[in-house]
Amino acid sequence: MVLTGVADPLRRREADETGVREMSTERVLMLAHDAELVDELLRMAAAAECEVERPADVVAARASWRSATLIVLDAVELHNVAVAGLSRRAGVLVVCTSPPGEDVWRAAVALGVDAVLLLPRDEDRLVEALADAAERPEGRGMVLAVLGARGGAGASVFAAALAKVSAERAERVLLIDGDPLGGGLDLVLGAEERSGLRWSGLGAVGGRLAAATLRAALPGQDVGNGTVTILSCDRDRRSEPTSEAVHTVVTTAHRAGDTVVCDLPRSLPDHAVATLSKVDLLVMVIPAEVRACAAGAALLARLRIHDPPLQLVVRGPAPGGLTTADVHRALGVPIAAAMRPEPGLSAALEHGGLRVRSDGPLAKAAAAVLDLARRNDLRSSS
Repeated sequence: MVLTGVADPLRRREADETGVREMSTERVLMLAHDAELVDELLRMAAAAECEVERPADVVAARASWRSATLIVLDAVELHNVAVAGLSRRAGVLVVCTSPPGEDVWRAAVALGVDAVLLLPRDEDRLVEALADAAERPEGRGMVLAVLGARGGAGASVFAAALAKVSAERAERVLLIDGDPLGGGLDLVLGAEERSGLRWSGLGAVGGRLAAATLRAALPGQDVGNGTVTILSCDRDRRSEPTSEAVHTVVTTAHRAGDTVVCDLPRSLPDHAVATLSKVDLLVMVIPAEVRACAAGAALLARLRIHDPPLQLVVRGPAPGGLTTADVHRALGVPIAAAMRPEPGLSAALEHGGLRVRSDGPLAKAAAAVLDLARRNDLRSSS
């Protein structure tokens, strides 16, 4: 995994001379005999933003054996744990630097370890396990995506409104700009002057990334009791995200319990298709117009092969008198919300960015979509 320029914004706590970082009640317990392996394991833990406890020996490890979120052992300490008679438990990994022998496998089976990993081959698996242990989400995250039935439908504005209304509910939100030709979602939120990385500065992201690292690297806004972190495209250079980068970023935020909102282009490039495979709900914003219905039908034909869970947000005004029911009959897709024009929207976007009034049409439509997505999410996870 390469993440260019991300480490600098972070304020990391330094390890003391024993390699023990400041600890929370939920931590990773690490027991390793080989000094070079210890250095490698601590490097991986730092990459995963993971707090590590390193007891002096197996006797000292007894106090934390049951409460640790993850335990990492080398082959020598695996033997010592077996001799000490520590209990079987889930969340134990054994790390080897050479192919394990039969004695290691026997001890691993007896202790009930989750996996025996061989470095460097299994480094990505170990970093992922460390990152999972470091991130303790308060709730289950959601992934929402928004696209327009035609150009200028208002999908980017609605995606930004979803992010703001979600943050007002004291949620952490990651707003992802998937349209490199859209001018930048940071402009929609009035955050274009805020420091932080855009897609072009994120580098070749792959594998696993810690959510705290991502949040610290990107520009953000406090909204109500929550926060919106923005991953925007650039305006001065080509910065189209890759499918692998989108997968990594979305998975990172979702695993951490964040709400993810993705603004997708209608052309459905590869990175947009990668997003569709992960969404809990896809919203198509469609103006109440005949031409928009025709464009929406063509887009639906392309979406059907990916079969995402889909709902419509119908946006007024209706210059020809087209009703929400007419749009539903034309496309055969459920309606999540119907939305009147937002007063003063164009002027707000030109001067300081989107402001969502709690009693306005945007906020009400966004709230309806969030409630629908949450209900569906709870049913799917029950």
